[in-house]
Amino acid sequence: MPASPARVAAYEILLRVEREGAYAADLLHSSRLARFSDSDKALATELVMGVLRWRARLDHSLASVCDQPLAKLDLEVLMALRLGAYQLGYLERVPARAAVHESVELAKRAKKRSAAPLVNAVLRHLALSGQRKVFHAERPAAEGASVRDIADHSSHPLWLVERWERNFGATAAARICDFDQSVPVTALRLSADVTDDDLRREGVELAPGALLTHARRLVSGDVTRSQVLAAGRVAIQDEASQLVAALVGTGARILDCCAAPGGKTAGIAERNPQATIVAAELHPHRARTLRRRSPGENVSVIVADALALPLNAEFDRVLADVPCSGTGTLGRNPEIKWRLEPGAFADLHRKQLAILRAALDRVAPGGRLVYSTCSLEPEENAEVANEALFSRRGFRLLDCHDELLKLKATGELAWDDLDSLTHDGFLQTLPGLHPCDGFFAALLRRETP
Repeated sequence: MPASPARVAAYEILLRVEREGAYAADLLHSSRLARFSDSDKALATELVMGVLRWRARLDHSLASVCDQPLAKLDLEVLMALRLGAYQLGYLERVPARAAVHESVELAKRAKKRSAAPLVNAVLRHLALSGQRKVFHAERPAAEGASVRDIADHSSHPLWLVERWERNFGATAAARICDFDQSVPVTALRLSADVTDDDLRREGVELAPGALLTHARRLVSGDVTRSQVLAAGRVAIQDEASQLVAALVGTGARILDCCAAPGGKTAGIAERNPQATIVAAELHPHRARTLRRRSPGENVSVIVADALALPLNAEFDRVLADVPCSGTGTLGRNPEIKWRLEPGAFADLHRKQLAILRAALDRVAPGGRLVYSTCSLEPEENAEVANEALFSRRGFRLLDCHDELLKLKATGELAWDDLDSLTHDGFLQTLPGLHPCDGFFAALLRRETP
């Protein structure tokens, strides 16, 4: 019997993630899976995200029962083993024989028939080793665990956990890792003309936002199949991302320098229906996505490099949401932790600083700029903002705490512990400590002459 459609889709997605540097979340929302039944789509998603989250743990278990070094195996064979190991270790409802058989079929499907006996033997050995009970019974790392224990337990690169321990403390590092290994809550941004009842009629149940009062959190149902999402009246957007857009505030002329995929642009446009908004994106295909997600008549989408925007105007509000490592989003994009190298942050810093300096040139006197990332790393965050301020006269840092107080006073901010959201005047949300992804923001104001 051939492998099931859900497992074939998961296998092919994992291979593309590894070979092409694709993002699993994008592939899981492709048109191919849109044709799947709800159960097949759920299984494919579980398999892909599970393998990516627990890759190091899976490889450790496989290596303990495989007589060949995993590094010498063909990628197609290794991925079939990982899929089988994940099902054996984490999915109690999948019979061991089914997990083994389907992985063998995946190897054959990839024209690795000669490796089928190895896949069968390794997974059968693993099934008999008791790993299934060990994995399923696991809980978060114990209080006071060493950094290495946290990294091993949560399947994170040691060097990355060591960074978080230095920057945020061991307790916070452990909570970040635990959050990364959990299925994240789906947060939604609703247009002003959409109510909870509109989604309830489509079988989608919502709860109030945990960070923002106007945000919603998915309780049950498939919002991706809803008509309101298809019509662009609802967007899937993390609450911290929505908060960054709220920090931009109001203005008559607004610039979003690195706007795709468009969630923040659309949020800004909702708050500023009378403003002229320019949204720039370097890549044409991403600009098309941006246009679909920000359909407001007051939004002009341009294909342009943030370092050389074809604009002469100055703007009251500027958002520089720059490309970054994404270490604050590992719960949604677990493949990032296996791609990152310690040396990547210096190069990212240089690129981010260049974009921020170019964006500062677009701020009108009295206007302000929001610099943001979805990273937890200081080289991409405070160090970029501070270096830009040091080299550019006429700008000063605004305290994000003051802006959060304003949002709290107007009833927009639901979170009570404002001190936990800011450090040295910057916004920094931490996964596991806050109910959202990890985002950073700095507010810079251009003084009037």
